[in-house]
Amino acid sequence: MRLLDDPLKRLATIPYRAAGPGGTTRTLQLAVESLRVDALPTGCAGLLATGDLQGIAVSPDDGKPVLLGVALAAYLRLWAGSGLLPPPGDLTVLLTGDLYSAPNADLRGASGDVHEVWAAFAAGSPAVLGIAGNHDLVTGGVNRLGPGVALLDGARHGHGDLTVAGVSGVIGDPAKPFRRTEEAFLSTVEAITTPPPDVLLLHEGPRGTGPDQPGRPALRDLLERRPPALTLCGHVHWRRPVAPLGGGHIVNVDARAVLFTT
Repeated sequence: MRLLDDPLKRLATIPYRAAGPGGTTRTLQLAVESLRVDALPTGCAGLLATGDLQGIAVSPDDGKPVLLGVALAAYLRLWAGSGLLPPPGDLTVLLTGDLYSAPNADLRGASGDVHEVWAAFAAGSPAVLGIAGNHDLVTGGVNRLGPGVALLDGARHGHGDLTVAGVSGVIGDPAKPFRRTEEAFLSTVEAITTPPPDVLLLHEGPRGTGPDQPGRPALRDLLERRPPALTLCGHVHWRRPVAPLGGGHIVNVDARAVLFTT
């Protein structure tokens, strides 16, 4: 499964509210875009990757305010009905963390329980594989949402002929949740990418190839020696979301949703 050299294609947008500086609230648009790959796992019509959904949106089901990830899961059903996207039952969902927002979307960097976001995706999709961000409160309870649901932290998971590996959190003070020293983080990444998986999920990812694609240089150095086909990450936003990495690619899904399809 390799990313083809095609530009992103805009499919849809979802308006949402997100916290701004000083307790303010901004209205933003979540871009839902597509990229082409040369092949997909058997029985899978697409991979939907998303992360950093730190906002509140109106649910298309009942018009109530919900976490942005919950709204996105509901929109997947609507868009499938119109033929815009494959049915959720044919999608594998990949989550790169930070799925919480303060209820009034007025506090930046808020941390909280994201179980309902995982549950919303798991209700429609047979496989939901992801990691936790540094602002997520998430436990192994998500693994009980179904046989195809897995929260990864220093682990690999096979779904059919797709292998996904993931490391939750960021490099930082290990006394805080979902943080590791740089040495421990790199060691964990090295262990789960031997051999390289099809997809690597990271919250904090490697740097790209330009100054507008920030990330960890040491992660890039490590992964260039054993590049997965796709490395998906977020934590910081890239205006240009795609960068080459060895024989594979990095795709930054911070505050966006990307459908990988043939």
